[in-house]
Amino acid sequence: MNEQTEQDTAMNVLEPHEWRHRTIVAGTEWKNPVGTASGTFQLDACGDYYDVSQMGAICTKGVAPVPWEGNPGPRTAESPSGMVNSVGLQNPGVDHYLVDELPRLKKLGATVITNVAGHSDEDYAQVVAKLADSQADMLEINVSCPNVSHGGMSVGTDPVALSRLIKHLRALTSKPMIVKLSPNVTDIVEVAHAAVDAGADALSLINTLVGMRIDINTGKPILANRTGGVSGPAIFPIALSFVWRVRQAIPGIPIIGIGGIDSGEKALEYLYAGANAVEVGAAALVDPTAPMRVARELDDLLDSRPDLAAKLAKGQTW
Repeated sequence: MNEQTEQDTAMNVLEPHEWRHRTIVAGTEWKNPVGTASGTFQLDACGDYYDVSQMGAICTKGVAPVPWEGNPGPRTAESPSGMVNSVGLQNPGVDHYLVDELPRLKKLGATVITNVAGHSDEDYAQVVAKLADSQADMLEINVSCPNVSHGGMSVGTDPVALSRLIKHLRALTSKPMIVKLSPNVTDIVEVAHAAVDAGADALSLINTLVGMRIDINTGKPILANRTGGVSGPAIFPIALSFVWRVRQAIPGIPIIGIGGIDSGEKALEYLYAGANAVEVGAAALVDPTAPMRVARELDDLLDSRPDLAAKLAKGQTW
């Protein structure tokens, strides 16, 4: 490592922060209202830059019943104000997660949301059953990934199939269960109602929107999977409107807002739209310290908004 790189790394390391504003999501206390979004946090990479236990919550990458290799490459492409990805939920499987990643995160003192992935109802059920007595603080059921051929978004866009799945999983665990919704639907409120009525304790929204890029030199899609999920600043106003619409329709359900958050100001907009908390995703792929930076900026902004801060501390929303 050359001298300049060493200086840059040292400048990016964030010292611990004394949080002034917390939030509560489905009975689980977060040290602050900002977490990491699934698929954008890696302990060995981010742990070098900040104390991961200081995040409001760490949401892990999707965990499947057996190891998944994910989709073939290329898996990512740039897009205006964001990116398109088709990773396909590559993961080492729930058994590996339980003996490796989860114990390491809990030993550090992190509040952990385990993201659950599957190709079928039985896949989801196997993972949830194995996590039922684990150290995970919350479970996030990923029914909204556009990059897997079965399960995923195909469940999250069908209210009947979603209701059947969530009822089945609800019977397997008493842990707080978050359902991550897809924006690729005609009526987000209908899908949200289906999840809540079936037993979801909270909702996270949104996952990525379906998109693609074309290589103009070949005339072919850049991604091997042809289409992928769009994330980043481009989806911020869309995601914000989805949070607001669900909050207006279902006043009591805890909501985690996700999509295009790269500053404390954008996180604050989500809280004013009715979210209890937010998660930072694509911004962390550019700057691994982004979730912690956003959390600190939001902590400062909440100092001058005592009414909102007081509501969050009680598990209420704006």
